[in-house]
Amino acid sequence: MSRTVIRGGLVVTAADEIHADVLVEDGRIAALAAHGTTTADSWAEGADRTIDATGKYVIPGGVDAHTHMDFPFGGTSSSDTFETGTRAAAWGGTTTIVDFAVQTRGRALREGLDTWHAKADARCAVDYAFHMILSDVNEHALKELDLLVEEGVTSFKLFTAYPGVFYSDDGQILRAMQRSAGNGGLVMMHAENGIAIDVLVEQALAEGRTGPRYHGEVRRELLEAEATHRTIQLARVAGAPLYVVHVSAEEAVAELAQARDKGLNVFGETCPQYLFLSTDNLAEPDFEGAKYVCSTPLRPREHQAALWRGLRTNDLQVVSTDHCPFCFKGQKELGRGDFSKIPNGLPGVEHRMDLLHQGVVDGHIGRRRWIEIACATPARMFGLYPKKGTIAPGSDADIVIYDPAAEQVISAATHHMNVDYSAYEGRTVTGRVETVLSRGETVIDRRRYTGRAGHGQYTPRGTCQYLN
Repeated sequence: MSRTVIRGGLVVTAADEIHADVLVEDGRIAALAAHGTTTADSWAEGADRTIDATGKYVIPGGVDAHTHMDFPFGGTSSSDTFETGTRAAAWGGTTTIVDFAVQTRGRALREGLDTWHAKADARCAVDYAFHMILSDVNEHALKELDLLVEEGVTSFKLFTAYPGVFYSDDGQILRAMQRSAGNGGLVMMHAENGIAIDVLVEQALAEGRTGPRYHGEVRRELLEAEATHRTIQLARVAGAPLYVVHVSAEEAVAELAQARDKGLNVFGETCPQYLFLSTDNLAEPDFEGAKYVCSTPLRPREHQAALWRGLRTNDLQVVSTDHCPFCFKGQKELGRGDFSKIPNGLPGVEHRMDLLHQGVVDGHIGRRRWIEIACATPARMFGLYPKKGTIAPGSDADIVIYDPAAEQVISAATHHMNVDYSAYEGRTVTGRVETVLSRGETVIDRRRYTGRAGHGQYTPRGTCQYLN
């Protein structure tokens, strides 16, 4: 039996802040005890390893419920593999990712899921699970949903965007929601009116508006809000829960808040890019704005306050990254002269925990809320809690020693994601990951990577733990 004791830190979970030592045995948390007690002191005597966390936070490993490793899009693929992406996640204090397997049109869900298992197997530095993207809703696919839920793939993503690629019409969305209402699954929705957006894209290009800034201008806030409203109503008709991904606009938050005020099982996620970046970045000269092209797009700066407020009031419950990096050279550049050809996606898996801690420093959220939106709620939302997302007896020993006072400057020169730029280049943040345990095994040891590809295990999930 291997025993590790973490001494002297402030244990911060979604529920508590307590000065306690943590005992880890064989990859799981065995117990917590108050500093200086006979019990805590006795642990140190029999430990194989003692970690001094004095002056630091001891927090659960982050759960990033929205990543796209090795993801084909726009004639290319995201630049992080499961190996490089999960290593970067570990550096940033994230110890579980939930990635998206993709159904190819005309093919079975099972085939897509098997493809993603093959991409990830024996390559991950931290634990991982899968959602399933439905590209082709038909009778066979609907029957497969029941089987996937039984084996731990319990959430399904559909799109009102990207006609001809991922788009589903209202009838297909309704059918998928009806099926999930019966099998306990959770429908995740990319909510933008893709049919209308395509009209605006065509008009912009015809008028010579071809630069990256116009990506944001054609994907209007109102078209995000409209699709959010519409899919909420479809979920009501189906009697199904709904989780809206990467919410970026104040108007869309208002739709979610209204639905939740009615007591509906409707949930919302936002991402660090919408909390810290804006259309000012999309408008950067010399095609630099292409670095910030993602969908939903970055919004004018005034939307940030509404997103932070939504996180405080629980109208938004989760912050994930939608990590989908494309290199500027050779990938983002595919859209020179035509913004619609810029691959959509930003790198972010390494910096979510730090950026949200900056939100604590800046007074937007409290420490426990930081852990709630980054660890506990995503774990509960996607059936991983209490195995993941907390520090409690019986939970996996996914633990981060976090230095709340350390300052760092985010830069592509020092990050570990496999991408040639940083969306937060030059930004100073307060707080930094120092040591990371994944199931009790050290993967970051005082700012040194000690992990390995293949340590990360596939983790089947239960169903959403928030349904009325």
